[in-house]
Amino acid sequence: MTWCDIPAAGGYWLRDARIPGTPAERLERVDLRVVGGRIAAIVPAGTAPDGPSLDGGMALPCFVDVHTHLDKGHIWPRSPNPDGTFMGAIGAVMADREAHWSVEDTRARFDFALRCAHAHGTAAIRTHLDTYLPHGRTTWRVFAELRDAWAGRIDLQAVSICPIDRFAGDEGAAIAGLVADHGGVLGFVTRFSGGGHDAIPPGFQDLLDHAFALAEARGLDLDLHVDESGETAAATLPVIARTALRRGFRGRIQVGHVCSLSLQPDAVIAETIQLVRDAGIAVVSLPMCNMYLQDRAPGRTPRWRGVTLLQELAAAGVPVSVASDNCRDPFYPYGDHDMVEVFQSAVRIAQLDHPLADWPNAVAATPASVMGLPDRGAIRVGLPADLVLFRARFWHELLARRQSDRIVLRAGRPIDTTLPDHRELDALMVLTSG
Repeated sequence: MTWCDIPAAGGYWLRDARIPGTPAERLERVDLRVVGGRIAAIVPAGTAPDGPSLDGGMALPCFVDVHTHLDKGHIWPRSPNPDGTFMGAIGAVMADREAHWSVEDTRARFDFALRCAHAHGTAAIRTHLDTYLPHGRTTWRVFAELRDAWAGRIDLQAVSICPIDRFAGDEGAAIAGLVADHGGVLGFVTRFSGGGHDAIPPGFQDLLDHAFALAEARGLDLDLHVDESGETAAATLPVIARTALRRGFRGRIQVGHVCSLSLQPDAVIAETIQLVRDAGIAVVSLPMCNMYLQDRAPGRTPRWRGVTLLQELAAAGVPVSVASDNCRDPFYPYGDHDMVEVFQSAVRIAQLDHPLADWPNAVAATPASVMGLPDRGAIRVGLPADLVLFRARFWHELLARRQSDRIVLRAGRPIDTTLPDHRELDALMVLTSG
């Protein structure tokens, strides 16, 4: 028994729920009718004659996590980051991939992550997959198996990720073909193999045009890791936007991180944001991972937060999401695939309150649109009754606690929200202390 008993069968009224309005910060008190797994009616609170009551508690649409790395998740116990830096993370992941990423290892960690996300109330995930050939073919095969196995519970999309110089020559066409064969999204990082996001690499424009051409020839969307550093010389975002405009690229483009944008001069910021808006590019920020990695130096407190200019981008009309990024791997040793935690962290780190406005959409409707999922991220008549129910009655209550007593409804019925035990993965790990 939970704090709100949902009927096991038949249609029912879910009474006295607070749902996001317009803007999302404004909560509307309503009764929801659920029939056949879908929302059949939304009426003012007090209208329904009977049914379980939330007693003014909040009901949110199931979450959409638009930037993750499920193939490398949960390797921290055997491959920790030696110094907490970005380059330390790259080295640790590369070594772990070569040593351990069998089909069985990847599948077990990937599935563990999905079970965490499902229990927390996530209904759609886009994951980046390390795509270094020939090994990348194995990872994409595991992804395809799990996408089918989880269909109806989590909508899964995948994006290739590798340094942009891997797209030179025949390997680029092979990567793009692999992505197209699996219905994926073409992606890469705007740095060269073995390097960081320190400056625009030589020959970048030619490689970028080549990557765009590969996507165009196959009808693929793009999702890129961009300017993930505090170096203002790492300014590939305006180059990407100009390229998309010049080529008239018709697919969707999302860029992630763009950390260095927040350190640029005001004139460069204004010009870049206008280019991004004009090119129709969406931005996803990864506040927890960026706070962990950026501006790190031994014995020195970081001087900046590592996040991009979420508020300025959104004010200009750029679609902005926040997402979980890495989880328990060398890029971020913490996390649990919980979008409530992600949203809470984003609000605090980027000061997305006063007003909260439409920022709740950054983990719901906005990433759903980026993923092309019109039935996700909203509460409307006719949509699936995929909801997360909270005792919290107001945003300040939801942001104050972990909300570990939440109820997750899928097709109007509560699911088991028991989280998998980390011990399940012990057989894959060489356990270390700490």
